Amino acid sequence: MTDISANIAAAASDAPETVATYLRLRGLNPSSKNWKRKRRVAVDDDNAPFTPGRDPGALGAVLDKLTRDAGWQVPLAREDLVRQWADLAGADTAKHSEPVSLERGLLTVKCDSTAWAKNLQYMRATIITEIGRRYPDAGVENLRFIGPDVPSWKWGPRVVPGRGPRDTYG
Repeated sequence: MTDISANIAAAASDAPETVATYLRLRGLNPSSKNWKRKRRVAVDDDNAPFTPGRDPGALGAVLDKLTRDAGWQVPLAREDLVRQWADLAGADTAKHSEPVSLERGLLTVKCDSTAWAKNLQYMRATIITEIGRRYPDAGVENLRFIGPDVPSWKWGPRVVPGRGPRDTYG
C-alpha cells in the first residue's frame, strides 16, 4: 500500500491542487494527461514592459496631441483670443471694447464709442503684433474697429435712394 500512496503522491504533485485532493481522497491514480494548463505565449512588442513609449506621458502633452490630431488648434486659439482680450489689449481698453467676430482673418472689435474705436485704430499695429505672437494659430491678419450700433432706417433687402425720412418727428 505504500507503493500506491507513493504513486498517488507523485501523480498529485503534477496535477492541480483540487484534482490532487480529489485523487488523494479517492485513492486513485491520475491519468497520464498533464493537468497543467499551457499558457499562450504571444509576442506583443507594443505591450512588453520596459520598452520605449510605455512610460505614462504628461497630461499637457496628451492634450496637445489630442488637439493636433482632432484639428482643434485653430478654433481653440480663436477662443483663447476672445477669452484673453483683457490681457491682450489691456484692462482699461477691454472695458470699452470686445471682439465680436473673426472671419477670413479679419477680427472685428466693437467699441463703446467712436472715440475708443479711433484710439484703438492708432494701436492697430501693436495689437496685431501681440495677437500674432501669442496666438499664431488664430489666423488674424487684420483688425477692424467699429463704434456702437446706430439706428438704421433701412428695412428689408431693397433700399430706395434718397435722403430718407424727413418730417417724421413732426
